[in-house]
Amino acid sequence: MGNTAVSSARPPVRLGLKENWRQFSLLVLINAFVGGMVGIERTVVPLIGAKEFHLESTTLITSFIVSFGVVKALANLVSGQLADTWGRKRVLVVGWLLALPVPFMIIAAPHWEWVIAANVLLGASQGFAWSMTVIMKVDLVGPKGRGLAVGLNEFAGYFSVGLTAFLTGYLASRYGLRPTPIYLGIFYAATGLILSILVVRDTRDHVQLEAAGQHKDARSLSFRDVFLLTSLRDRNLFAASQAGLINNLNDGMSWGIFPLFFSGLGLGVERIGLLKAVYPIVWGSLQVITGPLSDRWGRKGLIVVGMWVQAAGLFLTALTGQFWLWLVASVLLGAGTAMVYPSLIAAVSDASEPRWRARSLSVYRFWRDLGYAIGALLAGLVADRFGFADAILAIAVVTFVSGVIVAIAMREHH
Repeated sequence: MGNTAVSSARPPVRLGLKENWRQFSLLVLINAFVGGMVGIERTVVPLIGAKEFHLESTTLITSFIVSFGVVKALANLVSGQLADTWGRKRVLVVGWLLALPVPFMIIAAPHWEWVIAANVLLGASQGFAWSMTVIMKVDLVGPKGRGLAVGLNEFAGYFSVGLTAFLTGYLASRYGLRPTPIYLGIFYAATGLILSILVVRDTRDHVQLEAAGQHKDARSLSFRDVFLLTSLRDRNLFAASQAGLINNLNDGMSWGIFPLFFSGLGLGVERIGLLKAVYPIVWGSLQVITGPLSDRWGRKGLIVVGMWVQAAGLFLTALTGQFWLWLVASVLLGAGTAMVYPSLIAAVSDASEPRWRARSLSVYRFWRDLGYAIGALLAGLVADRFGFADAILAIAVVTFVSGVIVAIAMREHH
């Protein structure tokens, strides 16, 4: 079956980054556009809620992140199954079709509900498009370069998040919160869709090749089996899933709370944009290093230390009031997340077999991105009751505890 899959009129299917560098590079570029779609919201959208729609409740302002997180988590959950049945490319194209209306809805929004609805579409789009760029890269490189593959993928996505957050902050300081900063999203969505339709090739043949090369019989698991295994039954997959959830819980908090926190302490939108940019740019850039390091050193140590470095960055943000210290805290947040992010995806890939790896990754990404919704909601409720600094401190404690859980539960994969 495996030999039949690779012998055709097309070039032979081979695993490896060098062997598939053209498609791999294309997918890196496409994921930069995927990340840019989130970046258009990182600086300006919470400020739109506070300044244009005059929302006083932090919980209400962060509701757009809750809608984004819940829908993205659910889209992640089904994306692996759809990837195995429809094919990776089709799911990627659907993701971009869902993204197209988002910038137009934010630009035209007469009410906050439009922004929430736009984030329902954005969440579904990200769940499909970002999931496929990760899964397809892991398919292409095979088992030996997963950390590098994920590191490059997440570098492209989150560097673009940070760069776009900076650009939108700059544009907003010059031209207002809408519509000029959001025009970037129209470019990202249109370009990503065109490239995905015309140039991307599916990678299911690579999965068949890797599965055929395994010496043991791959287990046939139902989606329910994979969900339970990834969520609870396998200690490595459980440890990764809870750490992913907490990682994005603190990211969801920072997305909604940080602009309001900094604005309330007197920072202008351009400097807020800079702080919001440093975190994902450091996060994205360092993953080119931390991804391959996880291949050499192992996943566990980077995950544990990364969670604790994130916690340190959050404590520093909440307990200080100077711009340069907030800048240091943003670097710490980015560095810690860079240690964690590619290592977690690689750890899940290590602990799952090729025939159900896409589904296992989709379950992991379900729990991880549910963290956006939980973090935004929890932080909004705490901020409304106790203030922004206490909300940040609460999330810092939870992040530190998550690292402890990984230290206890996870076993290094060899």
